[in-house]
Amino acid sequence: MPGDIDPGLLFIEGELTIYRAAELKAALLAAVSRAHAGGHALEVDLAGVTEIDTAGVQLLMLARRSALQLQRQLRLVAHSPAVLEVFELMDLAGWFGDPLLMAAGGNGGGRSVA
Repeated sequence: MPGDIDPGLLFIEGELTIYRAAELKAALLAAVSRAHAGGHALEVDLAGVTEIDTAGVQLLMLARRSALQLQRQLRLVAHSPAVLEVFELMDLAGWFGDPLLMAAGGNGGGRSVA
């Protein structure tokens, strides 16, 4: 149904920085909980991320650890150029275990966006 939120998808748009850390922490942990309650893996689409700093990286690490504690898989998908640059600089591809692929275009409607 249009407007329904898929509990296994979360789109992050804009800055993934210390300036939005509290807001994004709540959104990420809520998405992990929804995915756990629904028995789903969680995909976090990073195509809309325009900037990421170490606080943003820490939030993604926290989300991954939280998912693992709940025995759920967390996948980072559609990495934006900003995310790719930081992941390369910090050599994080192996830690997250996801293929680093850039998004082909914008995200779709009717999905949960943080």
